[in-house]
Amino acid sequence: MRILHTMLRTGDLDRSIAFYTDVLGFTLLRRQDYPAGEFTLAFLGFADDPHGAQIELTYNWGVDRYELGGGYGHIALEVDDVYRACEAIRTKGGKILREAGPMNAGTTIIAFVEDPDGYPIELIGRKAT
Repeated sequence: MRILHTMLRTGDLDRSIAFYTDVLGFTLLRRQDYPAGEFTLAFLGFADDPHGAQIELTYNWGVDRYELGGGYGHIALEVDDVYRACEAIRTKGGKILREAGPMNAGTTIIAFVEDPDGYPIELIGRKAT
């Protein structure tokens, strides 16, 4: 078994695709409208790993907002340098929720950013091998 994707509902599909591609560096892998169901799906991943885990953005036509709920945590992305990643995200208009620094009670460097719908995304520094 392997993880295929995580699905997030979005109130503005184009805005969310722009955030994940332009700000975080994802690639739009495929997008399809389902007129009979009145929804659109967009799958995003990384060009260097098109078979890796993906994010599925679901836009239900006519719905522009969702409550995030208390049970959802976050998406985590590994980056080479969390400090540089935060600066790049900030420069591109992304919202930093938690600045880069050591995690609570640990030494791993992390940060949190927020997507346009309010979903948190954790950036975790790549460990030297």
